[in-house]
Amino acid sequence: MNIYHVPSLQDNYSYLIVDESTKEGAVVDPVEPEKVLEAANSHGVNLKLVLTTHYHGHYPASLSLLLNTYCCLMIPDVVEPKCHPFSSPISLSFININCFSDMVSHTKGHISYYVTGKEEKQPAVFTGDALFVAGCGKFFEGTAEQMYQSLCVTLGSLPKPTRVYCGHEYAVKNLQFALTIEPDKSRMQQKLAWAQNQKQADQPTIPSTIEEEMETNPFMRVDLPAIQEKVGCKSPVEALRELRKLKDNWKG
Repeated sequence: MNIYHVPSLQDNYSYLIVDESTKEGAVVDPVEPEKVLEAANSHGVNLKLVLTTHYHGHYPASLSLLLNTYCCLMIPDVVEPKCHPFSSPISLSFININCFSDMVSHTKGHISYYVTGKEEKQPAVFTGDALFVAGCGKFFEGTAEQMYQSLCVTLGSLPKPTRVYCGHEYAVKNLQFALTIEPDKSRMQQKLAWAQNQKQADQPTIPSTIEEEMETNPFMRVDLPAIQEKVGCKSPVEALRELRKLKDNWKG
Protein backbone atom coordinates (compact mmCIF):
# COMPACT_ATOMS: atom_id res chain seq x y z
CA MET A 1 0.00 0.00 0.00
CA ASN A 2 1.37 3.38 -1.05
CA ILE A 3 -0.02 6.80 -0.15
CA TYR A 4 0.62 9.83 -2.33
CA HIS A 5 0.11 13.48 -1.36
CA VAL A 6 -1.86 15.71 -3.71
CA PRO A 7 -1.32 19.35 -2.59
CA SER A 8 -4.40 21.48 -3.25
CA LEU A 9 -5.53 25.08 -2.82
CA GLN A 10 -3.38 27.07 -0.38
CA ASP A 11 -2.59 24.44 2.27
CA ASN A 12 -4.95 21.48 1.69
CA TYR A 13 -3.98 17.90 0.99
CA SER A 14 -5.82 15.22 -0.90
CA TYR A 15 -4.40 11.71 -0.82
CA LEU A 16 -4.22 8.75 -3.17
CA ILE A 17 -4.27 5.33 -1.48
CA VAL A 18 -2.93 2.72 -3.89
CA ASP A 19 -2.75 -1.06 -3.81
CA GLU A 20 0.46 -1.48 -5.80
CA SER A 21 -0.29 -5.13 -6.61
CA THR A 22 -3.44 -4.22 -8.55
CA LYS A 23 -2.99 -0.46 -9.12
CA GLU A 24 -6.48 0.11 -7.76
CA GLY A 25 -6.82 3.25 -5.70
CA ALA A 26 -8.95 5.53 -3.58
CA VAL A 27 -8.79 9.28 -3.14
CA VAL A 28 -9.40 11.07 0.15
CA ASP A 29 -10.87 14.60 0.11
CA PRO A 30 -10.49 15.51 -3.59
CA VAL A 31 -10.68 19.28 -3.24
CA GLU A 32 -9.26 19.88 -6.73
CA PRO A 33 -10.30 16.85 -8.83
CA GLU A 34 -8.19 17.81 -11.84
CA LYS A 35 -5.05 17.49 -9.71
CA VAL A 36 -6.29 14.17 -8.31
CA LEU A 37 -6.92 12.75 -11.78
CA GLU A 38 -3.51 13.98 -12.97
CA ALA A 39 -1.81 12.31 -9.99
CA ALA A 40 -3.76 9.09 -10.53
CA ASN A 41 -2.74 9.02 -14.18
CA SER A 42 0.91 9.72 -13.38
CA HIS A 43 1.01 6.76 -10.98
CA GLY A 44 -1.00 4.49 -13.28
CA VAL A 45 -3.83 4.21 -10.77
CA ASN A 46 -7.30 2.87 -11.55
CA LEU A 47 -9.36 5.07 -9.24
CA LYS A 48 -12.19 3.13 -7.61
CA LEU A 49 -13.28 5.01 -4.52
CA VAL A 50 -13.78 8.61 -3.51
CA LEU A 51 -13.75 9.18 0.26
CA THR A 52 -14.53 12.45 2.02
CA THR A 53 -13.94 13.12 5.69
CA HIS A 54 -16.27 16.09 6.08
CA TYR A 55 -18.21 18.73 4.23
CA HIS A 56 -17.27 22.28 3.35
CA GLY A 57 -18.69 24.58 0.71
CA HIS A 58 -16.09 23.71 -1.92
CA TYR A 59 -16.49 19.94 -1.73
CA PRO A 60 -19.79 19.30 -3.57
CA ALA A 61 -18.72 21.38 -6.57
CA SER A 62 -15.24 19.86 -6.66
CA LEU A 63 -16.66 16.33 -6.68
CA SER A 64 -18.87 16.80 -9.73
CA LEU A 65 -16.07 15.73 -12.10
CA LEU A 66 -15.71 12.41 -10.30
CA LEU A 67 -19.33 11.39 -9.72
CA ASN A 68 -20.11 10.15 -13.22
CA THR A 69 -17.14 7.77 -13.32
CA TYR A 70 -16.27 6.52 -9.84
CA CYS A 71 -17.94 4.90 -6.88
CA CYS A 72 -18.25 7.74 -4.39
CA LEU A 73 -18.51 7.16 -0.65
CA MET A 74 -19.36 10.30 1.21
CA ILE A 75 -20.40 11.59 4.57
CA PRO A 76 -24.20 11.79 5.01
CA ASP A 77 -24.28 15.61 5.09
CA VAL A 78 -23.00 15.93 1.53
CA VAL A 79 -24.83 13.07 -0.15
CA GLU A 80 -25.81 13.87 -3.73
CA PRO A 81 -27.94 11.76 -6.10
CA LYS A 82 -24.95 9.90 -7.54
CA CYS A 83 -23.27 9.35 -4.19
CA HIS A 84 -24.07 7.00 -1.37
CA PRO A 85 -23.24 7.19 2.35
CA PHE A 86 -20.29 5.40 3.84
CA SER A 87 -20.44 1.88 5.19
CA SER A 88 -17.71 0.17 7.14
CA PRO A 89 -15.52 -1.69 6.49
CA ILE A 90 -14.72 -1.01 2.84
CA SER A 91 -12.40 -3.21 0.79
CA LEU A 92 -10.16 -2.10 -2.05
CA SER A 93 -8.22 -5.08 -3.39
CA PHE A 94 -6.04 -6.00 -0.40
CA ILE A 95 -6.67 -2.71 1.41
CA ASN A 96 -9.20 -2.51 4.23
CA ILE A 97 -10.81 0.81 5.13
CA ASN A 98 -12.66 1.31 8.40
CA CYS A 99 -14.74 4.42 9.07
CA PHE A 100 -14.71 6.18 12.43
CA SER A 101 -17.97 8.11 12.40
CA ASP A 102 -17.64 9.77 15.82
CA MET A 103 -15.32 12.60 14.69
CA VAL A 104 -18.15 15.12 14.84
CA SER A 105 -16.66 17.96 16.90
CA HIS A 106 -15.37 19.91 13.87
CA THR A 107 -18.41 19.43 11.62
CA LYS A 108 -21.44 17.17 11.85
CA GLY A 109 -20.86 13.86 10.12
CA HIS A 110 -17.05 14.16 10.16
CA ILE A 111 -15.36 10.80 9.53
CA SER A 112 -11.82 9.46 9.86
CA TYR A 113 -10.67 6.51 7.76
CA TYR A 114 -8.40 3.85 9.28
CA VAL A 115 -6.60 1.99 6.50
CA THR A 116 -4.57 -1.20 6.55
CA GLY A 117 -2.99 -3.19 3.75
CA LYS A 118 -2.12 -6.86 3.43
CA GLU A 119 0.32 -7.72 6.24
CA GLU A 120 0.68 -3.98 6.80
CA LYS A 121 2.95 -3.20 9.73
CA GLN A 122 2.24 0.52 9.75
CA PRO A 123 -1.44 1.39 9.19
CA ALA A 124 -2.68 4.86 8.35
CA VAL A 125 -5.52 7.10 9.49
CA PHE A 126 -6.95 9.97 7.46
CA THR A 127 -8.22 12.51 9.95
CA GLY A 128 -9.47 15.37 7.77
CA ASP A 129 -9.90 18.46 9.93
CA ALA A 130 -10.30 16.62 13.26
CA LEU A 131 -6.64 15.95 14.10
CA PHE A 132 -3.78 18.00 12.66
CA VAL A 133 -0.04 17.74 13.23
CA ALA A 134 0.26 19.19 16.76
CA GLY A 135 -3.28 20.54 16.62
CA CYS A 136 -6.98 19.91 16.14
CA GLY A 137 -9.90 21.42 14.25
CA LYS A 138 -12.09 24.22 15.52
CA PHE A 139 -15.33 23.23 17.23
CA PHE A 140 -17.59 24.54 14.49
CA GLU A 141 -20.51 22.20 15.16
CA GLY A 142 -19.39 20.16 18.14
CA THR A 143 -18.11 20.31 21.68
CA ALA A 144 -14.96 19.78 23.69
CA GLU A 145 -16.45 16.54 24.99
CA GLN A 146 -16.82 15.26 21.43
CA MET A 147 -13.31 16.35 20.47
CA TYR A 148 -11.88 14.60 23.51
CA GLN A 149 -13.67 11.41 22.44
CA SER A 150 -12.36 11.82 18.90
CA LEU A 151 -8.73 12.59 19.70
CA CYS A 152 -7.92 11.00 23.02
CA VAL A 153 -10.21 7.97 23.00
CA THR A 154 -10.83 6.89 19.39
CA LEU A 155 -7.61 8.03 17.70
CA GLY A 156 -5.57 7.69 20.88
CA SER A 157 -6.40 3.99 21.05
CA LEU A 158 -4.88 3.25 17.62
CA PRO A 159 -1.49 1.53 17.38
CA LYS A 160 1.24 4.07 18.06
CA PRO A 161 2.99 3.58 14.67
CA THR A 162 -0.23 4.49 12.81
CA ARG A 163 0.59 7.17 10.25
CA VAL A 164 -1.58 10.29 10.50
CA TYR A 165 -2.63 12.02 7.28
CA CYS A 166 -4.55 15.24 7.93
CA GLY A 167 -6.28 17.76 5.72
CA HIS A 168 -4.05 20.83 6.04
CA GLU A 169 -0.40 21.84 6.35
CA TYR A 170 -0.52 23.59 9.73
CA ALA A 171 2.44 21.99 11.52
CA VAL A 172 4.69 25.02 12.01
CA LYS A 173 2.04 27.29 13.52
CA ASN A 174 0.62 24.46 15.61
CA LEU A 175 4.00 23.56 17.05
CA GLN A 176 4.75 27.20 17.80
CA PHE A 177 1.51 27.34 19.78
CA ALA A 178 2.27 24.00 21.48
CA LEU A 179 5.51 25.47 22.78
CA THR A 180 3.59 28.25 24.52
CA ILE A 181 1.95 25.49 26.58
CA GLU A 182 5.07 23.34 27.13
CA PRO A 183 8.01 25.67 26.36
CA ASP A 184 10.65 23.28 27.70
CA LYS A 185 9.45 20.23 25.76
CA SER A 186 12.54 19.23 23.77
CA ARG A 187 10.63 16.87 21.47
CA MET A 188 8.38 19.75 20.40
CA GLN A 189 11.38 22.02 19.84
CA GLN A 190 13.02 19.39 17.66
CA LYS A 191 9.88 18.77 15.63
CA LEU A 192 9.33 22.50 15.11
CA ALA A 193 12.87 22.89 13.76
CA TRP A 194 12.29 19.93 11.44
CA ALA A 195 8.90 21.27 10.31
CA GLN A 196 10.39 24.68 9.53
CA ASN A 197 13.07 23.00 7.41
CA GLN A 198 10.40 20.98 5.60
CA LYS A 199 8.38 24.11 4.91
CA GLN A 200 11.44 25.97 3.61
CA ALA A 201 12.17 23.06 1.28
CA ASP A 202 8.50 23.01 0.15
CA GLN A 203 8.10 19.49 1.54
CA PRO A 204 5.17 18.15 3.60
CA THR A 205 5.29 17.59 7.36
CA ILE A 206 2.69 14.85 6.92
CA PRO A 207 2.44 12.03 7.85
CA SER A 208 2.92 12.20 11.55
CA THR A 209 2.18 9.18 13.76
CA ILE A 210 -0.15 8.63 16.69
CA GLU A 211 2.92 8.22 18.89
CA GLU A 212 4.35 11.56 17.75
CA GLU A 213 1.03 13.30 18.34
CA MET A 214 0.81 11.91 21.86
CA GLU A 215 4.28 13.39 22.48
CA THR A 216 3.91 16.77 20.74
CA ASN A 217 0.22 17.63 20.37
CA PRO A 218 -1.16 19.47 23.42
CA PHE A 219 -4.73 18.56 22.45
CA MET A 220 -3.85 14.87 22.81
CA ARG A 221 -1.99 15.46 26.08
CA VAL A 222 -4.85 16.93 28.13
CA ASP A 223 -4.94 13.86 30.39
CA LEU A 224 -1.63 15.03 31.87
CA PRO A 225 -2.01 16.99 35.14
CA ALA A 226 0.73 19.38 34.05
CA ILE A 227 -1.28 20.43 30.98
CA GLN A 228 -4.44 20.87 33.02
CA GLU A 229 -2.58 22.96 35.58
CA LYS A 230 -0.98 25.09 32.86
CA VAL A 231 -4.38 26.15 31.51
CA GLY A 232 -6.06 26.36 34.92
CA CYS A 233 -8.37 23.37 34.57
CA LYS A 234 -9.10 20.25 36.59
CA SER A 235 -10.24 17.78 33.93
CA PRO A 236 -9.10 16.71 30.45
CA VAL A 237 -12.24 17.99 28.74
CA GLU A 238 -12.03 21.38 30.46
CA ALA A 239 -8.36 21.59 29.47
CA LEU A 240 -9.17 20.74 25.86
CA ARG A 241 -11.88 23.40 25.76
CA GLU A 242 -9.51 26.01 27.21
CA LEU A 243 -6.68 25.03 24.85
CA ARG A 244 -8.99 25.49 21.87
CA LYS A 245 -10.00 28.96 23.14
CA LEU A 246 -6.36 29.89 23.61
CA LYS A 247 -5.45 28.69 20.13
CA ASP A 248 -8.41 30.52 18.57
CA ASN A 249 -7.18 33.79 20.11
CA TRP A 250 -3.46 33.18 19.64
CA LYS A 251 -1.74 35.73 17.40
CA GLY A 252 1.53 33.89 16.83
